Amino acid sequence: AGADWIDVGGESTRPGATPVDAETEWKRVQPVIEAFASSIPVSIDTSKASVAAKALRAGARIVNDVTGLSDPEMAAVTADAEHAVIMHMRGTPSTMNTLTKYDDVTENVLQWLCERAAQARANTVWIDPGIGFAKTAQQSLALLKNTHRLVATGLPVLIGASRKSFIGHTLDIPNAEDRLGGSLAAVASTWLQGAKAFRVHDVEESRHLLDLLYAIEGAA
Repeated sequence: AGADWIDVGGESTRPGATPVDAETEWKRVQPVIEAFASSIPVSIDTSKASVAAKALRAGARIVNDVTGLSDPEMAAVTADAEHAVIMHMRGTPSTMNTLTKYDDVTENVLQWLCERAAQARANTVWIDPGIGFAKTAQQSLALLKNTHRLVATGLPVLIGASRKSFIGHTLDIPNAEDRLGGSLAAVASTWLQGAKAFRVHDVEESRHLLDLLYAIEGAA
């Protein structure tokens, strides 16, 4: 449908999600990585260095750590990756919704991301503001509005806003599967500010949106 990467995760990071051990997580992702790694770049979505290391040996090329290198061994593991995605998060899925107090959400997230990104050793290090992770709906909107400030760091920016609760809160759409319009709006707004990658559920629609934006930009 037009995806450039497939992001594979074996542990839910939704608010209130129950953590799983490394062995269980690896058993969930191993067959998927092995099935796809030879045909499309695979991103391993994990906060555990041991799982990331196994995934890279199995053919994954990207480490996507939603906890921003919270595992002290993860920075070293990223040396074997082509790309590392460092996302901002506070606490755990069970506690993050209580950790939304910031002096300046954009500035605080920006500083934290730059500090963590400097520790990663992959060929290319991406930053992700962690929309919805320890962020209120208004804070998520502020981070999307200020994506250009993340872009100004010179690090490539990845945005993961697809179907998230801030869209439902803002547009009064309780069902996540009905949030396509809001998800596409987030992609368009942040692409126009310089974001380079988007983690989405609705791949075909997002691909069409981006292809048309590129076509408009390149029109004579």
